[in-house]
Amino acid sequence: MTARDDIWVIIPMYNEATVIHEVVTELRKTFPNVVCVDDGSADDSAALARESGAVVVRHPVNLGQGAALQTGVEFARTRPGARWFLTFDADGQHQVSDAVRLLDELAAGDWDIVIGTRFGDGSASVPILKRLVLRTVVRFSPSLRRLRLSDAHNGLRAFNRSVADTMEITCDGMGHASEIIGMIRRLGWRVAESPVTIRYTAYSMAKGQSLLNAVNIAFETVVRTKTEQFR
Repeated sequence: MTARDDIWVIIPMYNEATVIHEVVTELRKTFPNVVCVDDGSADDSAALARESGAVVVRHPVNLGQGAALQTGVEFARTRPGARWFLTFDADGQHQVSDAVRLLDELAAGDWDIVIGTRFGDGSASVPILKRLVLRTVVRFSPSLRRLRLSDAHNGLRAFNRSVADTMEITCDGMGHASEIIGMIRRLGWRVAESPVTIRYTAYSMAKGQSLLNAVNIAFETVVRTKTEQFR
């Protein structure tokens, strides 16, 4: 894509004052339209994101990453001319070059949504425990196996207008990623994966999922799968 005015980048944000200015500044060198959803932060995240050129939408209290993503999608799809959408984490672990490639693949291919996967050339950089948890989620999710997806919980996703208009995330917490996979299967969105490289820093690891949260995500995946089987 050479013209990017029709792209909106959506960043869920919670207490990211340490890095959000740098993340948004770097993104806006390539993508002019960035919306940060401040999910009840207690620090200066909102002010710093706005200072770096992002539009900021605020939740008065912390609702969870799923709720922040849904708010961001709802805001972005109302913007005039919005055609392509990208979700991007606030902690600095994603790379703009990967985002550009996902959007290029989306526009050039026969896809509705392209999801980043850590299990390509950059898989060696994934910490062992995180790799184990991600593989476990795939094992317990028939939808992931049926769709041949390897990394449901990668926050880097590119999707078209049709997906944005029909995306309705109801899981407020981290289980939203499994819910999105369920929507892909249920609504028939054409999906592809593309390898991305995650920058694992001390900061991003500290902001990442604890083992307890990972277990909770795996449990939610199993429960959601069982529920979908009866739909």
